[in-house]
Amino acid sequence: MPLLELDEVGKHYGGLPAVDGVSVGADEGEILAIVGPNGAGKSTMLKLIMGLEFPTAGTISFAGEDITRAPTHRVRQKGIAMVQQTPRSFPTMTVLENVAVGALFGQAGAYRDEAIALQAADEVLSFVGLGERRFDHVGSPNLHEQRFLALARAVSGQPRLLLLDEVMAGLNDAELDASVEIVRTIRDHFGITVIWVEHVMKAVMRLAERIVVLDFGKVVTEGHPERVMRDPRVIEAYLGEDI
Repeated sequence: MPLLELDEVGKHYGGLPAVDGVSVGADEGEILAIVGPNGAGKSTMLKLIMGLEFPTAGTISFAGEDITRAPTHRVRQKGIAMVQQTPRSFPTMTVLENVAVGALFGQAGAYRDEAIALQAADEVLSFVGLGERRFDHVGSPNLHEQRFLALARAVSGQPRLLLLDEVMAGLNDAELDASVEIVRTIRDHFGITVIWVEHVMKAVMRLAERIVVLDFGKVVTEGHPERVMRDPRVIEAYLGEDI
């Protein structure tokens, strides 16, 4: 049984479908990339999984449990975390305190004691290479570090599934390489399943084990990255040329 299953999931805004009958699953421990042109419904799909929005059709199941209309905090407690493209932090807190919040309010039963949460946060910060910044004001890290901070906050809550929404956009080559390795290591070290929306195709081809392509809210195709990226429907809808 897949860890996550979407069955004919749809989301309409004023009658217009952003997500249109999507059925897709994610297996335990895999890195699944969701790609497609702007407006294809990729980010909306992640928001539906996370409970930031509710679908107008279909069902979403996580670990065999229906979470279709579960609110965000309940989804988080069940073991799903999300990192969005624009990093969001608590501006009055230090880097360490920001990550500790993720530990305190993560998967149910993870950490409930503040001192233990701070210790867990410190370990995850070292893991992502931000250990030396633990006592810095949260506004001081650059964009690349802010995204690593967001990853650390998500991972500190011990999720089973991590949703990433274009977390590699705008990074230089060195930062991109570091981000690819961190995401891979998060999966390998913590055993976390990753669903990743991304436009940076060279990162997708290096990291994803399976790709789902969306266009106009529908699944165009899915499968191994090399095969998917040579599908004529994908080239026409998204890439424009065979990469």
